[in-house]
Amino acid sequence: MRAAAALLAVSLLSAAGCESLFSPVGMAVTAGATGGRMAMQDRGLATGIDDNAIALGINHAWLENDPAIFRLIDTTIHEGRVLLTGSVRYPQTRIQAVRLAWAVPGVKEVIDEIEVTDQRTLLDAPMDAWITTRLRAALVFDPRVNAVNYTFDTVNRTVYLLGIARNQDELDSVVEIARGIGGVRAVVSHVRLKSEPVPTMAAAAPAPPAAPQ
Repeated sequence: MRAAAALLAVSLLSAAGCESLFSPVGMAVTAGATGGRMAMQDRGLATGIDDNAIALGINHAWLENDPAIFRLIDTTIHEGRVLLTGSVRYPQTRIQAVRLAWAVPGVKEVIDEIEVTDQRTLLDAPMDAWITTRLRAALVFDPRVNAVNYTFDTVNRTVYLLGIARNQDELDSVVEIARGIGGVRAVVSHVRLKSEPVPTMAAAAPAPPAAPQ
């Protein structure tokens, strides 16, 4: 647990990118706020710390093998389930990203939503960020939704959802909110219902799709 907590602290510092966080007070406030948020989630604090350790492991593997993967692909992790999103030009890049993610200890599932052809225009990236910001705010202020249980990413105006829904009605509300945001083309849900069993460690990673000849 101590090692996992240390990894979490490093993750928080690298993600924040703010000099004030390197002070003892800044580190304590940031770690405390993030830890408090994870404690409020249904997955629990320990699982949240494990997920952060998995994220660090995947990023390290990508940087060592192919920095382009780290730049082009995003990870969203919940209960050991890894959602990969982003756009790459070559199928081999996608295959390598999936293989490396599966090799990280603690990974229970890899959900591959990587787009092989980068069809983004200059306007798509700002639009994706705008959609994500709008969705985050909408979920926080909607009384039907426990927003801390959800993580998501937007790629080419498609919203990918991951997390835990307290029931089907809540999940339907989240999907409805996402679809109602201007500019959203599609919503893809990988959310687990709280009544469903927690995923267990996969016995072996499935073989990724072969690259076209």
